[in-house]
Amino acid sequence: MEKNTYYVEDNLVLLKKVEKESVDLIYFDPPYNTGRDFYNFNDKFESVDAYSDFIKLRIIECRRILKKTGTMIVHIEPRVSPYFRLIADALFGLNNFKNEIVWKTGGNSKNIRQLNRWHDTILVYAKNKGKQLFNPIYFPYDDAYKKNAKICPIHKKLYKTTAIHNSQPEVNPRMNLRYEWQGNTRQWYVCKEKMEELHKDNRLQYNNKNIPRIKRFLDEMDGIPLRDIWDDIANIQSKEKLKYATQKPVKLLERIVTLYSDEKSLCLDIFAGSGTLGRACKNLNRDYILFDINEDGKKLFEKSI
Repeated sequence: MEKNTYYVEDNLVLLKKVEKESVDLIYFDPPYNTGRDFYNFNDKFESVDAYSDFIKLRIIECRRILKKTGTMIVHIEPRVSPYFRLIADALFGLNNFKNEIVWKTGGNSKNIRQLNRWHDTILVYAKNKGKQLFNPIYFPYDDAYKKNAKICPIHKKLYKTTAIHNSQPEVNPRMNLRYEWQGNTRQWYVCKEKMEELHKDNRLQYNNKNIPRIKRFLDEMDGIPLRDIWDDIANIQSKEKLKYATQKPVKLLERIVTLYSDEKSLCLDIFAGSGTLGRACKNLNRDYILFDINEDGKKLFEKSI
């Protein structure tokens, strides 16, 4: 199967043609079983069982073709996310579930019978949790974060403190890290020799009970880590629209691709639509393969690049 190509056919047929353990990242935004007939595709299934079977067969193939370091990303709405969780947990294993990301989509629709939905759900599964390719993203410290930081009188640098002892040692007992320090016996996160080094270097801050916390200097830290609620990427803007229902913003896919792949990694979208994943991959120097049963999506993608 050729890289950097958009294939138009039933994605289950196409998936069976993909070599085992050959893909680094699979992202897909599947039908939601809304019962609606969109301009570009039909989103109707006869029953919940039919919908579940449709999804299960494809997730089985996704797991087969993922590398041991690979990740599967499922982008869905909250109404159907429980079905995907149950299916993916069973096929990938509960321990390989990594995150449920909430992406704030916004919207102006009014609903007098229930709360308006303002988010999508993005599920993240690793093929093998211990081997997963993952590139953390950090943001610069904002003024609010810096405002709560203190200046170390010795090092003359801004710092925050974090705990250096385990508050629940019974959950993960580590007897080699249990010892007395400054009159307090705890299960610490560092060995006694390291604790002595931190103390001598004035990297510990003590409370009135003489229990230390470690000083984390801001200039030695990567920044504020990306968390699982994303409210900084706007939904699709007019200049980006390609007249395809459910199109997602390139910036969102660029973030996902950055997190879970490296340059020249192979990324696959099995419900490619207008090909947003492909555009994100081109921008970030990744290879891609796109599947969809609808010829319209391929035409829009080819025009967009």
